[in-house]
Amino acid sequence: MSRILLGVSGGIAAYKACTLLRALSEAGHDVTVVPTENALRFVGAATWEALSGKPVTASTYDDVDRVPHVRLGRAAELVVVAPATADLLARAAQGRADDLLTNCLLTATCPVLFAPAMHTEMWRHPATVANVATLRSRGAVVLDPDDGRLTGADSGPGRLPEPAEIAAVAATLLERPGLAERAAARDLAGLRVAVSAGGTREHLDPVRFLGNASSGLMGWALARAALLRGAEVELVAANVERPAPGTARLTTVTSTRDLEQAMRTVAADADVVVMAAAPADFAPREYAAAKIKKESPQQGLELSLVQNPDVLAGLVAERDRREVTRQVLVGFAAETADDPAALRALGVAKLARKGCDLLVLNAVGRGKVFGKADSEITLLSRPDGPEGETAADGPHAGTKDALAHLIWDAALAVRSGR
Repeated sequence: MSRILLGVSGGIAAYKACTLLRALSEAGHDVTVVPTENALRFVGAATWEALSGKPVTASTYDDVDRVPHVRLGRAAELVVVAPATADLLARAAQGRADDLLTNCLLTATCPVLFAPAMHTEMWRHPATVANVATLRSRGAVVLDPDDGRLTGADSGPGRLPEPAEIAAVAATLLERPGLAERAAARDLAGLRVAVSAGGTREHLDPVRFLGNASSGLMGWALARAALLRGAEVELVAANVERPAPGTARLTTVTSTRDLEQAMRTVAADADVVVMAAAPADFAPREYAAAKIKKESPQQGLELSLVQNPDVLAGLVAERDRREVTRQVLVGFAAETADDPAALRALGVAKLARKGCDLLVLNAVGRGKVFGKADSEITLLSRPDGPEGETAADGPHAGTKDALAHLIWDAALAVRSGR
């Protein structure tokens, strides 16, 4: 259980912080809410107290004997400010200490995560841009707001990221010490990355398909991690029924051939391509335009299958043909094996067969990996020369969100070596 200080500033999005508070509390964290006076105009103290189980105040003059303006900041292991209005960002950047929340920000020695929410013009204003840059230069993590519906009929960049996304980032900052520094530095800024996620489906008829158990959670984690560290993200999703993280541009596909076409398009201008999707290896030779009927209770169904194109190998071939030497290609290998040595052998063989730069290897099976928040991976890298040995890093265990950052670290290392 970690101690989180949840700061809430005065914007209409303050109501979403209630959902965030509940998510953090249900994850087992000890959450203390510190609103601003203006935040209490949107959501009253009684609501925060009922949800957190703790007294709530915006004043530095309550419980003075306990020195809350110093004690709360010092005790926190993570500070999350959601929503962070333009005014709050400005006061934090200036080092102001004119209410309890800004006092806590000045005394906190832990990672600080700001989730901005404001109108588009305010977010794009040079003053806000400068304030965000100042906060990041001091090590604070500032999320980019979502692009969507704002107050009234307005729409554009400035919408508060969804509470589930903020909670996921908060959990990862707690799980991975040192991540806040890289996220604040935006070490993927200027890079365009393409990530595939989910499992493809090959339809037999209008209602039936061949598919797999991939949930898309790893691809989502990779997109979320890349956005946090400043990348521009293209996300290609095969049958993933969840909102795309943050500002990732989403393309949805169904079959492996759909995935191949979409990935060829987004990979053309990408600096890093991560094939986290699970393409179906085979497709029915023929598609039945009408639902296949069961002739009798005992009669089975014979299928004739053809092999689908190898999407990852095709991307590697296209990169080599175009001589895009700095593009990094990352593949995934979900394998079943009796022991770690056999698993590694399967991964090494797949890495050689595909020709990608990195291969993320994990063992799958009933109740493992697919649809789970946690995973265990080993990173295999391509040998430098024909006589070289495949390097293996891992296994690493943790949440998929935390492991996603390890994958980006490895991809950056490959790219910096070219």
